[in-house]
Amino acid sequence: MPVVLVANPKGGVGKSTLATNIAGYFASRGHAVMLGDVDRQQSAQLWLSLRPSQAAPIRGWAAQGEGSIVRPPAGTTHAVLDTPAGLHGWRFKEVLALADRVVVPVQPSLFDIYATRDFLDRLAQRADGKGAHRVGLVGMRVNGRTLAAERLREFAAQLGMPLVTELRETQNYVQLAAHGLTLFDLSPARYERDLAQWQPLVDWLEG
Repeated sequence: MPVVLVANPKGGVGKSTLATNIAGYFASRGHAVMLGDVDRQQSAQLWLSLRPSQAAPIRGWAAQGEGSIVRPPAGTTHAVLDTPAGLHGWRFKEVLALADRVVVPVQPSLFDIYATRDFLDRLAQRADGKGAHRVGLVGMRVNGRTLAAERLREFAAQLGMPLVTELRETQNYVQLAAHGLTLFDLSPARYERDLAQWQPLVDWLEG
């Protein structure tokens, strides 16, 4: 059972947007998906409460137990875990040990890039035998023709971590989230541009 961890200790970078849409992608493929949340704000769980009954089912995962992270229950084929800002200590170690893939959203500003650097260094140190290949960066709210976007690509290249894809800034994510939906729940023709940006990420997750 693949477990996808979405993490960045910086707040406001789009973790919940990525986590919910990754879960939505797996659900659209007919998988038994659970979406967990160890963030105090419980954004992913709020999103699940808004999800319409006719959408592809995604179950909530009570990931945080008594002093530990609880594995998804039997019957789950794919799990996605949203995490809080400031992730560190035992919780960081436990969620990382649980994960098969780690998706790190990064915005292309200089401050966001360097605020993420220490976390990425810790990820690389803890990759152990599983290999650093399981960590992928996703550029969030990126205008691909800007100097900021080029700086983000250079940053990823220096780290030796893949910048899997770049997602543009659009109200589509905000509007869909308000109804508990994802890009993968509605007609592909409506979100063709955004789905094209997601394709490298879903290929990486399935690889």
